[in-house]
Amino acid sequence: MTRTRTAAVAGTFYPADPVVLQHQVDQLLAEATCNTLLSAEGFRPKALIVPHAGYPYSGPIAATAYRCLSPVSREISRVILIGPCHRIPLQGLAAPSATAFQTPLGNVPVDRQSIDMLARQSLITLDDDAHQFEHSIEIQLPFLQRVLHEFMLLPLVVGNTPGERVTDVLRRVWGNRETLIVISTDLSHYHSYHEAQRLDKFTSSMIEGFDSHLTGEQACGNRAVNGLLKRVEEAHLKLKTLDVRNSGDIAGDRDRVVGYGAYVIY
Repeated sequence: MTRTRTAAVAGTFYPADPVVLQHQVDQLLAEATCNTLLSAEGFRPKALIVPHAGYPYSGPIAATAYRCLSPVSREISRVILIGPCHRIPLQGLAAPSATAFQTPLGNVPVDRQSIDMLARQSLITLDDDAHQFEHSIEIQLPFLQRVLHEFMLLPLVVGNTPGERVTDVLRRVWGNRETLIVISTDLSHYHSYHEAQRLDKFTSSMIEGFDSHLTGEQACGNRAVNGLLKRVEEAHLKLKTLDVRNSGDIAGDRDRVVGYGAYVIY
């Protein structure tokens, strides 16, 4: 039986018209640059950390990370996409019961087999309420649909849970070249422009140092980021900061800004 999670933020966070959406995403990707890494021998992205605001705000920063997937775009057939739960109180990690996620660009099939495996091991729960209006997952899908070819999605939202639980989940679904990990998070929230720059610079230095003690004040997706950093350190991978800006760089208002960062693990 097909159960589709319908798009909740099309028309607000990104265009609802598929033609307009495709054009906007393609233009953001065309304007993004990842040239230094793309030309490096053996460069093979395994994970991304990307922001999840509306495309006019964080789209250019997110596109920088997604642009890095071009060398492996045909190899990736599964995406583990983890973001914070903004809408309801949640303990642990939650997956949906849906078999597909809808965007204006089409439906993305959900990896029910992996969800069932994680649920049997009591590492996640099923909670459709946590996913129904959550933007941190949905906002990433049009980018993935334009960059990758056919892929299955394992969407998880994170509530109040230690980063170690995220690490445990990632160990079980890490996979090989076919699997991409995407962590969805913004950085600091509602500080002045220069204070946000200072805070986000410090947060980026922690991320670059694989310091898995980020707080919710530093990143709304701190638990997922912390869990990923531990797993990346175990796997002896590298991490590079691609872009760190805030909404004041893009939208003009610098009194209360939100920070955005893009990072690639390879």
